[in-house]
Amino acid sequence: MKVLKFGGTSVANAQNILLVEDIIKKESLKNRIVVVVSALHGVTDQLIKAAESASQHDENYIQTIKNLEEKHLDLVKELIPILDQSPWLSFVKKQFNDIEDLCNGIFVLGEFTDRIKDKITSYGEFLSSNIIAARLQLKGLDVIWMNSAEHILTNSNYTNAKVNFEATENNLIKFLNGNPNQIIIAPGFIAKDEKGNSTTLGRGGSDYTAAIIASAINADELQIWTDVSGMMTSDPRLVSNAKPIPEISYAEAMELSHFGAKVLYPPTIQPVMVKNIDLRIKNTFEQDAFGTLISHKLEKPNFENQQIAVGISNMSDIALLTLEGSGMIGIPGFSAKLFQCLSHEKVNVILITQSSSEHSITVAIHEKDIFNAKNAINYAFEDDLKLKRVEPVKIENHLSIIALVGENMKSRSGVSAKMFGCLGNNGINIRAIAQGSSEKNISIVISEKDIKKAVNVLHEEFFESEIKQVHLYICGTGNVGKKLNQQIFDQNEYLKQNLLINLRIAGLSNSRKMIFSDKGLSENECKDFNQNGEDASAEKFAQEIISRNLRNSVFVDVTASSEVPDIYEKLLKKSINIVACNKIAASSGFENYKNLKNIARNHSCKFFFETNVGAGLPIIGTINDLIRSGDKITSIQAVLSGTLNFVFNNYDGKKPFSEIVAQAQKEGFTEPDPRLDMAGTDVARKILILAREAGYPLEFNEIENESFLTEECMKGSVNDFYNSLSKHENHFKNLLEKAKNDGKILKYVAEFNNGKAKVGLQHIAPESDLFHLYGKDNIVIFKTLRYSEQPLVVKGAGAGAEVTASGVFADIVRSV
Repeated sequence: MKVLKFGGTSVANAQNILLVEDIIKKESLKNRIVVVVSALHGVTDQLIKAAESASQHDENYIQTIKNLEEKHLDLVKELIPILDQSPWLSFVKKQFNDIEDLCNGIFVLGEFTDRIKDKITSYGEFLSSNIIAARLQLKGLDVIWMNSAEHILTNSNYTNAKVNFEATENNLIKFLNGNPNQIIIAPGFIAKDEKGNSTTLGRGGSDYTAAIIASAINADELQIWTDVSGMMTSDPRLVSNAKPIPEISYAEAMELSHFGAKVLYPPTIQPVMVKNIDLRIKNTFEQDAFGTLISHKLEKPNFENQQIAVGISNMSDIALLTLEGSGMIGIPGFSAKLFQCLSHEKVNVILITQSSSEHSITVAIHEKDIFNAKNAINYAFEDDLKLKRVEPVKIENHLSIIALVGENMKSRSGVSAKMFGCLGNNGINIRAIAQGSSEKNISIVISEKDIKKAVNVLHEEFFESEIKQVHLYICGTGNVGKKLNQQIFDQNEYLKQNLLINLRIAGLSNSRKMIFSDKGLSENECKDFNQNGEDASAEKFAQEIISRNLRNSVFVDVTASSEVPDIYEKLLKKSINIVACNKIAASSGFENYKNLKNIARNHSCKFFFETNVGAGLPIIGTINDLIRSGDKITSIQAVLSGTLNFVFNNYDGKKPFSEIVAQAQKEGFTEPDPRLDMAGTDVARKILILAREAGYPLEFNEIENESFLTEECMKGSVNDFYNSLSKHENHFKNLLEKAKNDGKILKYVAEFNNGKAKVGLQHIAPESDLFHLYGKDNIVIFKTLRYSEQPLVVKGAGAGAEVTASGVFADIVRSV
């Protein structure tokens, strides 16, 4: 024998009830069944609303009752054949006449007691179950209606009555043995006390009714039919990739339900859990879906193949109360006193945590209970507060609890580390932690604003091993930015298949416009965002990134702006990874550079800037590897400007120097203002960054810069710069001729030696490693303690939007 329970959404209207009828028919062919039904969706709330209106002398209660009556009359007309409708229409009218009489009395007295509340709310299930039973009887099924209220006996604790299980079990068995019908239809939620007064079973009451009946008759299975396909690994409203849980133990289901899984209410399934009766959650609207089986008899795979956790649950509107003081240490009964005073005020303690020093104890409660809890504690500990044995109670609100649940977490090392690590890497601060010795549940308290991010991070870590979602916020839409976007779209499928990461461009900005999409911008949206974006600034872009609070976020700076680096610190403090092509931050004051690195380390995030030097060449990475392995860099000699290398490789005196520089700018080798390259400023920044990464606290003004440009070239606009280059063509020819006469070539070289750095134009002899450097190539020659005789050389293309974008791309992948 099986018990089937259908919730309010399953019996919300005639169309849904026809689906229920189909399920009942199929099940009754295989088993004798008891069917427990809820009131039509929303009816219980409307009955309470009508009564409350009446108690406040609001005559609108009459219309509310009329609307409910019409709803039930329409249901009869849709479900019952015309020739059989008359007695059932009269039945509905009689029930609503009774309801109206009750509300009229409430209106006169101005009182709405719990006893009357139970009486009024009992009509919802009474009506729905009778109409459904009539429908099935008239369809020729072997059906009898059972009044649950006549057989389930309770005490007189109205709205949340306690069941007399022994008497109830005897009543139910007697009825079922005396009525051998194949289908028994019963209302949920309702019962009676010993005096015959209507009572109700509280929250989840219809589930409770079904569990009570299943327990009494030792059913083979209890089925709860609802509007979701079983329990999920997380709340699908928060996690789009939440998955159904096919099988789960009772202990795991209870843990998940306690912390907010809406499918079950823990106390209601206690009767079947005690009897080891299987419980299956099914979807009325997807009848073929497997649903979730909750059982004591699950077959477990071998230990290594077991899923660590079964689900993540969450509960919002939580407050933490902390009581601390030296007077608590070693004093028996302090905790008992705290819990006793909270219990007296009916404040439910959800979570408890206490330090081993006994200096403090923290409890989590519902926010709605803060006022009562605070007053109760202050009263109970009045003397201790006066004597300074304890401090005034500390209250933190706007919090949420997240619980990671699974029996297989027991005896597995590293589960907590994995949980806390992924949250920490995403900048989510944990305010309190609780774990029982059973190890089935690790509960944490976090800020409510982090709830969606935290649940998604944990779900990805424990249930989505196949793909990691990465949210990119790209600032800069110039040549490098465009190439980077294209590379991301071209390569993303490869990254999904081979590295199990999915890069989403969640935000894009330039100095004028910005656009966002949590699900990722399309290629066309990235191209056309100037038409659709909102007004932008670096500060607004940063604020929006922080407010969206998405997991695995990476900020990418592919600008040359001096304003954008100002937001780095704010982003790093929110544990947002930064990948910077922009050299401003790493070449700023040493204290700022050091501060950014420290913040990144302290907030468990990455601050990568490989492309600051040598575009996509692995120069900074090489330095880091040398330092980490215990080597020390003693000197650096480098050609670090692809622009200047291109210019001096192509300048032979036949074409004007200004034309060669213009060609370099046209091909995307220079900064927007070519003087940054030509004056050596960019090279000086690069050698500064390399020296700092090598461990030397160098400042920019300490770098000697031997400029080859005339003073006039550095004045005015970019156009003035080109005019000046043309005017001083002979100056550049003389530089070239002097080198040629010595049998050498011109290269703009950066050098670091003995803690000092300089940049300038040099004559390079054919035997030098710097001589055979062509096009836009860069070269860096490291001498270290280990590479003292034969230096370590890194050489390759050091300029161009394509290679720079690929270097940024590589940093993005490394950052996640």
